[in-house]
Amino acid sequence: MKQAVVQTEERLFVVDKVEPLLLYGLGDAHLKLLEKHFPVQLIARGNQIKIVGATQAVNQVENVLSELVFIASKNRALSTEDVETVIHIVRAESGVSPAESSTAKSSVHTREELEEVILFTKRGYVKPRTQGQRKIVQAVRENDIVVVIGPAGTGKTYLAVAMAVAALKNKEVNKIVLARPAVEAGESLGFLPGDYREKIDPYLRPLYDALEEMLPRELLRKYMEQGVIEVIPLAYMRGRTLNNAFVILDEAQNATSLQMKMFLTRLGVNSKAVINGDITQIDLPEVARSGLVEVQSILKGVEGIRFVYLDRSDVVRHRLVRDIIHAYDNFKRQEGKE
Repeated sequence: MKQAVVQTEERLFVVDKVEPLLLYGLGDAHLKLLEKHFPVQLIARGNQIKIVGATQAVNQVENVLSELVFIASKNRALSTEDVETVIHIVRAESGVSPAESSTAKSSVHTREELEEVILFTKRGYVKPRTQGQRKIVQAVRENDIVVVIGPAGTGKTYLAVAMAVAALKNKEVNKIVLARPAVEAGESLGFLPGDYREKIDPYLRPLYDALEEMLPRELLRKYMEQGVIEVIPLAYMRGRTLNNAFVILDEAQNATSLQMKMFLTRLGVNSKAVINGDITQIDLPEVARSGLVEVQSILKGVEGIRFVYLDRSDVVRHRLVRDIIHAYDNFKRQEGKE
């Protein structure tokens, strides 16, 4: 039985809008990565790349190169993680391996998908997954202070950290500060073992977890040692002015009225702040008023400040999380009627 002859072709890809060496990578590392994933030969001369291979593979590689040029021109940088992510997207959209078909299949959705990408990571990329999350991204782009209020599981923290890391990577800011109120959720810090740092770290752990997913471990350690990234209890922000920084206040429902005012007045020149919280999960003593609840009335209508409200339709965790939130909402409504 005769095997089907796979027709090969040569196609020229002209690099414009970006420096060719940025696209090629150090020692042509990015091009070698493409050759590893697709059965093609790439020959780069100046600002031109000759792609040699089967039609399907040539089409896919051309799509990858186009998207990489787009990313490089947008971010003024291109990493190995960026290249691997685009390769993954293009191959997934084709639905077949390059050797299985010689029929061209265009990457129709790739550019639309990449337009929404906030950050490329070692595991893929971060982009808004719900309408509520898209509102957050738009609000952060258009305002200096954004207050996000919504239930657990809606990706408030993860999305905010991704936007902060992207701003740092793109040199829009020089520093990231992530803060949380150190409020005991049902247990006293004084009774926990260890020194102060050991006691406080569990409350800051979700912020560390998000950072570790978005930055290589060594780079994260370097940034933290240099003070480029800080993860601190909210109380540590008193007396500071943060210029050229992306500042995040997480679990803001547990900030008191005075703490919220203190946080908001730390913002300096060329800085952004994202305040996240869930007003249904307040752990403050009954005598203390949540600054997040109060700030909705105080800052409503102030130019440069935007409020974004999420609901259970924005939950991106396990399906049951959405159902649990719905069940608790119904329970509270029934209690209110009694």
